[in-house]
Amino acid sequence: AEIDIPKALAISVLAIVAVLPEYAIDVYLAWTAAYIPDNANLATANMTGANRLLIGIGWSLVVFIYWFKTRKRALSIGGGASPALAILLIATLYAFTIVLRGQLHLADTLVLGALFCLFVWTNFKSEVVEAELVGPSALIGALPTAKRRTAVLALFIIAAGTILIVAEPFVESLQETGHSLGLSEFLLIQWVAPMASEAPEMLLAAIFVLRNRGEDGIGILVSSKVNQWTLLVATLPTAYNISWIESQSVWEVVGLAMNNQQAIEVFLTAAQSLFAIVLILKLSISVRGAIALFVLFTAQLVLQLVGELFTSLAFLGSNEARFAFAALYVALSVGILAVDRERIRTLPGIFRSVMPGGSEEAQRPSC
Repeated sequence: AEIDIPKALAISVLAIVAVLPEYAIDVYLAWTAAYIPDNANLATANMTGANRLLIGIGWSLVVFIYWFKTRKRALSIGGGASPALAILLIATLYAFTIVLRGQLHLADTLVLGALFCLFVWTNFKSEVVEAELVGPSALIGALPTAKRRTAVLALFIIAAGTILIVAEPFVESLQETGHSLGLSEFLLIQWVAPMASEAPEMLLAAIFVLRNRGEDGIGILVSSKVNQWTLLVATLPTAYNISWIESQSVWEVVGLAMNNQQAIEVFLTAAQSLFAIVLILKLSISVRGAIALFVLFTAQLVLQLVGELFTSLAFLGSNEARFAFAALYVALSVGILAVDRERIRTLPGIFRSVMPGGSEEAQRPSC
């Protein structure tokens, strides 16, 4: 696709297909929440689990692979990622308002949907560069224009269609497995399902790094995070409202309510996102930053699993423990900005990148 459209746009489209399993699972849960109320919390749980897994494991994994391959202690994400970073920061700050309201509403669909459209627009107007193709992609790239475009489009459609077809039986089978084994349905939906649905983009990112395209590797994960933190969240109240109107036969706009636990889950996810953004404000992420992301995520996940499995240690997976981790993420973010003011000085340039003509400027190297 990089032959015919800007690389940033091609990476973004690939990221959408890669995170489509997450969309399919979450939209299914939000849709069925209109007549299975418990699925409302599961939809939020799946969304927050996927977002935290993407950063805690995905971003860290790419940096670790890059360090192992090159022995360089920092991975650049490139100036072309500035628009994604700006939009991700805006979406993250907006997510804190969702926590305060305790529900996802169609107004959130409008705001987050607009942010996603802005993201696509900035990618669409980025420059087209010469594609570096190897293997099957080089074979397809050598085809005549019409055949090449048809083949690329067919590959996207087949991949997306396959994912959509298997989404419903996957979720239902996962829930039935949990019931038969006596496992927590919440735990399966929040962590086991995202481990499967997040695997495609993590694999793609790893392949890019191994092919000496580390910037594209981290780029696809940043794009995936933007997709999940804007469009994915925006689709949940939309799916819920359409299903609600259909099931209740009443034209009424309703919010997808979150209980206290889910509100804290969103708070924790937003706090982790804020911390990750602070780490890459200089348009690179160090091995030390990747270790911090991995350790904090793993520690929270292990404590939650221990709390779920052992009744006497339930406090480890409590809302209070999640809140403590969220507060730690926020404190670390503020602390890093206070110590390294240069990160704050990058913000005007990052936000200018989403303005008309700003993406070209963002991609130029600074003095």
